[in-house]
Amino acid sequence: MTSQSLDRPHWLTALRRFALFTLLGHLLWEVAHIPLYTIWVEGTWGEIIFAVVHCTGGDLLIAMSSLLLALFIFGTGAWPQARVYPVFGAMLAIGFGYTIFSEWLNIEVREAWTYRDIMPVIPFIDAGLTPMLQWLIVPFAAYFGALQPGSKRKGAPCV
Repeated sequence: MTSQSLDRPHWLTALRRFALFTLLGHLLWEVAHIPLYTIWVEGTWGEIIFAVVHCTGGDLLIAMSSLLLALFIFGTGAWPQARVYPVFGAMLAIGFGYTIFSEWLNIEVREAWTYRDIMPVIPFIDAGLTPMLQWLIVPFAAYFGALQPGSKRKGAPCV
């Protein structure tokens, strides 16, 4: 093992950090891109707040499920000291794939939400650009942020 991998956090610490970074990242993203949905102009403030909280909670569940499934398939007991990139790649593919499916299901089939005309849409899959970017950027930042070594203050107890 390299000294860099020895500095990585314990798996439980990494999972907790990932959950926190994911929650914060998706909350900020949901707040930032909700004006691209019709609820922004048609909904009440209560409906908008509910949508942001509901979607952020769903994002957290999708992200944690994607990471846990990737760990079951590609991880080892040494994660996050080992198998960092296979787990990340699988997690990203699972989360991104689910997002494509969810956008299609909720826009085309269930008609649960609608994009405004200002939402950039990806041709062929007819999914919004911002949800797709969200599921590339937020998981990347949360995963690698969670794996960063913590600060080791002199005299601080190890936990």
